[in-house]
Amino acid sequence: MAAVEDRVDAGVGALECGSISPRLSTPPPDHAHQNNPLLGLPIVVIDTILNCLTYDEISFLRLVCKRMDVICQRMLNQGFLRVERYHSLCQKQVKAQLPRRESERRNHSLARHADILAAVETRLSLLNMTFMKYVDSNLCCFIPGKVIDEIYRVLRYVNSTRAPQRAHEVLQELRDISSMAMEYFDEKIVPILKKKLPGADMSGRLIGSPPVPGPSSSLTTMSLLAKNTPSRSEMTKLQQQVKVNGAAVTALRREISELRIKQLEQQKQLQDQEQKLLEQTQVIGEQNVRLAELERKLRELMDNAVGDSPPGTSPETPCKRSRKAADSPRQSKRLRSKK
Repeated sequence: MAAVEDRVDAGVGALECGSISPRLSTPPPDHAHQNNPLLGLPIVVIDTILNCLTYDEISFLRLVCKRMDVICQRMLNQGFLRVERYHSLCQKQVKAQLPRRESERRNHSLARHADILAAVETRLSLLNMTFMKYVDSNLCCFIPGKVIDEIYRVLRYVNSTRAPQRAHEVLQELRDISSMAMEYFDEKIVPILKKKLPGADMSGRLIGSPPVPGPSSSLTTMSLLAKNTPSRSEMTKLQQQVKVNGAAVTALRREISELRIKQLEQQKQLQDQEQKLLEQTQVIGEQNVRLAELERKLRELMDNAVGDSPPGTSPETPCKRSRKAADSPRQSKRLRSKK
């Protein structure tokens, strides 16, 4: 966990030094690097070498120099996008093997796989909302590389294990380091980035100080507004920010539509369960009616047996009748022997 704070501190140092690059920007053209021959290699070779490292190690390499910082920022941004695609692929494969009924899914062998992937999806959405707003604005990169490594570890564990552990046991480390990274980013880095957001300085200038009351207050206000009219570059930045906000709104609408679909599916499942409950209630009612009829018939038979027997004698039961039938041949033999 301490490594996450060190890595984020490195990101803050890179931000304060002014080495901020676009999300997927390409590094500057190769120059002759006499002190570091690694940076003199082509960019394809450098990417191949860095792909052999973990994203946590790549995040630490940002401190080497400005050019290495640009390369590592690009690889970290690409790593987060790749892990999102890998997670969506794994989730599609698991959902394709799960049954459609929710009651059957709980007892399925892939139930824990689905729970873990759903928890990872929630964690990815939180990271996306925390970091990607500033990454899309070209203000920083996806700083916590260790989080990407941990997500890859969880996804590979889910794919390679038939009976994984419970979700809270598998995702404990991921939740800890991602929560620490997001908290540190919001507390330490976001205040620095908000000052560099497009339109932040312009809003402060437009607000200005309140005009002094007097006859020329309206004229001074108009002159201030005329002087503080945004330039073309500021308008371009505002348009870019509007596009970023529009993309975020579109993603939120997509999530809302998915939640509505899930809600409709749950309502259908509840209706099916209510229908089954009604059918079972009807079956139980029919069985109760049959039991009542059988009890009534049994009582009628008992009453008829009591009515047919002479007064003062108990009604003959099937056991008594069988005994009489067995004793009759014995009595006939005795009478013959006496004669």
